[in-house]
Amino acid sequence: MSRLIIVSNRVAPISEGGPAAGGLAVGVYDALKETGGMWFGWSGDVLSSGQPQIAVEERGPVTFATIGLLRRDYDQYYRGFSNATLWPAFHYRADLVQYDRHDFEGYRRVNAWLAQQLVPLLRDDDVIWVHDYHLIPFAQALRAAGVHNRIGFFLHIPFPASQVLLAVPPHRELVEALCSFDLLGFQTKPDLRAFCDYIVNEAGGSVERLDDGLTRIDAFGQTLRAGDYPIGVYPDEIAELAKAGERGKPVRTLKATLHGRKVIMSVDRLDYSKGLVERFRAFERLLDQAPSQRNRVSFVQIAPPTRADLHAYQDIRLRLEAESGRINGRFAELDWTPIWYIHRQYERAVLAALFRASHVGYVTPLRDGMNLVAKEYVSAQDPDDPGVLVLSCFAGAAQELTGALIVNPFDTDGMADALAVALAMPVAERQARHRDMLAQLRQNNVSVWRDRFMRDLSRVGKREAGASAAAGVVPMPLAD
Repeated sequence: MSRLIIVSNRVAPISEGGPAAGGLAVGVYDALKETGGMWFGWSGDVLSSGQPQIAVEERGPVTFATIGLLRRDYDQYYRGFSNATLWPAFHYRADLVQYDRHDFEGYRRVNAWLAQQLVPLLRDDDVIWVHDYHLIPFAQALRAAGVHNRIGFFLHIPFPASQVLLAVPPHRELVEALCSFDLLGFQTKPDLRAFCDYIVNEAGGSVERLDDGLTRIDAFGQTLRAGDYPIGVYPDEIAELAKAGERGKPVRTLKATLHGRKVIMSVDRLDYSKGLVERFRAFERLLDQAPSQRNRVSFVQIAPPTRADLHAYQDIRLRLEAESGRINGRFAELDWTPIWYIHRQYERAVLAALFRASHVGYVTPLRDGMNLVAKEYVSAQDPDDPGVLVLSCFAGAAQELTGALIVNPFDTDGMADALAVALAMPVAERQARHRDMLAQLRQNNVSVWRDRFMRDLSRVGKREAGASAAAGVVPMPLAD
């Protein structure tokens, strides 16, 4: 049986019951620990000098192969092109794109170097599944190194419309690199449409919808397949975590402090794409327009730090602290704090229990690939007395969770209205909405996501020797 090789920028230090990890890490690890295989990528270590060496660790059925990055590579590949250029562009924030051609060269160089580190670990029948925007050139680098294994790619974040992607100067090189994969996976149909639109209108390629539901793409001398694969969660596992934590200290403390008030709960990484400032202002508008809600509801925003060495993230933290202070200063009473803004990380089980104890899940990103927090919130609810999900139309999860109250995060009044509706919704309606969403989550859990992608990748023939050279793929320079 073929091994599954997962490649991602970061190999997350996941431990059972440990701190909550991001959607990519949770989805990948849940998929890999069922099948066994290898997870390869950056260890998270940044080295000032020397030659990084691969560390291999066996944990049950999973082999973790990790390697550190030199400071220059971290600055150019990770801080630079990945997160100062690609992340804002792919989240439709062209105004925040910072491009430096040396960073792009570093991005290509590190992808080629990482590919070279993986090559000696590969077997002929391995199936390679590469994840996310940090590694767009990875298959191209493997092909240049003579690897002909099946290679799939899954993008966890949105794929932008062509006119937005054009804001990234090397956009053509990026899309050409994507065409070295055998199968491309996107979170939603709109993301897939955006990619196909670029292929046809900017790259001069062709697309064809096939009977098996996939899309055939011919571009840059390559033929590949693409499809949409919405990532899921294990809802029953999350429900068990939530029930187990109901009597834990965090939930007991929350309930004791709130004295019977209702809770609006949000959990997000501290990121400008999450719509946190807009969310705070919509809650303020609710208190403005519905004075009866004052001293009857509190909004808890948990926002763990992320990429703290980037200026854009420092700015969003300062803005949130200012907004929460301003709103609390305006509305707070001696026995009531409207907004609890918590800038720290909690374990996954604690978050699930807090979701279960809250009356409204408030998930309103300005743009998001999927947003597993929305799915985890629904999963954690008590079916007899579930909370209500208020969800941005720009989250990929909105394509599936139609039982949520879908809002536009740029519409402050609309979000405030949705919060009011959610807080007043009768139990029968809450139960019906929750039942429909939970059925959808069970039908498309993370195993289904993995199995659909791997099934489609297995249908793709291995690349013939010499195909990469015929398509004009040339080796990239390695890291110094």
